[in-house]
Amino acid sequence: MTQLPISADSHITEPPDCYREHIEPAYRDRAPHVVRHPKYGDIYVVEGMKQTIPMGLVAAAGVEPSSIRVGGARFEDLHRGGWDPAARLADQDRDGVGAEIIYPTVGMVLCNHPDQDYKKACFDAYNRWLQQYTAHAPDRLIGIGQTGIRTIKEGIADLERIKAMGFKGVMMPGNPGEFDYDNPSYDALWEAAVALDIPLSWHILTSSSDSINQHRGPKINGFLSIIRGCQDIMGMLIFSGVFARHPKLKVVCVEADAGWAPHFMYRMDHAYKRHRYWMKGQELPRLPSEYFRDNISLTFQDDFVAFKLADMLAPQQLMWANDFPHSDSTWPWSQDVIAEQTAHLDAGQRQRILHDNVATLYKLAA
Repeated sequence: MTQLPISADSHITEPPDCYREHIEPAYRDRAPHVVRHPKYGDIYVVEGMKQTIPMGLVAAAGVEPSSIRVGGARFEDLHRGGWDPAARLADQDRDGVGAEIIYPTVGMVLCNHPDQDYKKACFDAYNRWLQQYTAHAPDRLIGIGQTGIRTIKEGIADLERIKAMGFKGVMMPGNPGEFDYDNPSYDALWEAAVALDIPLSWHILTSSSDSINQHRGPKINGFLSIIRGCQDIMGMLIFSGVFARHPKLKVVCVEADAGWAPHFMYRMDHAYKRHRYWMKGQELPRLPSEYFRDNISLTFQDDFVAFKLADMLAPQQLMWANDFPHSDSTWPWSQDVIAEQTAHLDAGQRQRILHDNVATLYKLAA
């Protein structure tokens, strides 16, 4: 490696004042906020949602697996780098990471909020806070703005605003407020993303179909289901002809791992060739797998299968991440994980997956 790895998916821990201090006044009394629960410790409470967010669990990077707990944490004891950008640079240095693409934490849960107006106000507030956070070191803290897509027209305006704020990408909700992403009305939004030259991201746990609480059998079985929402969206975009109509559109499938992708591409091609007539699939000029390779990037952290199958994907597709400070993070052992899982790759492959692909996609200086 001639340059330090760039994490293609890392997170902040929204501080207690993130929403209340940056949201428009009409929503200030209802804004997401932190309370201290006698059992679960500090948790984020979101009006209109039964689900609370135990901050200790989402900031458990570096904690030994046997010690990970749902609750009991106090905000002041969490990784300070989750909300303090100066501390975050020290966290990057400890992990051997040169920069990170920054996604939200509470904002992931908010993607499933039923009130589109409330969600819009929260995302706007988050973007204002994140702009301040990333301004401390814009070459190392690379912000991804949020939009709720309350309407397609408003979504286009959000893309323009997010780009103007200096963010490098846009995090999309799993379920938009108007129609679904296969509706031809979204062509205007895809065109806007291409014109703005800004990648669109879909992250796990932001769709109604990938809740970790929807499972059969033991709760841990739900962990296996959380990538389904992203897979559904990627398939929907391909089979509905979005990339056929907009070949320059770039999207990112975030934190859904990547080892499954070669089989997913095979299965899409099989479905298209064998079943598209009776299942009424969209007629496409190319095979589904070709759009998957050309238009979709995938982020992953501890997924040795993805490294093993790198030759079955396009050279630009895979983008490694450390997921700091979440419980699934490789921090502060990222260098050990990378060394073990990339030993079979040549120097060029390592450089692309760990640095060049994300730098090229987001047009980063280093």
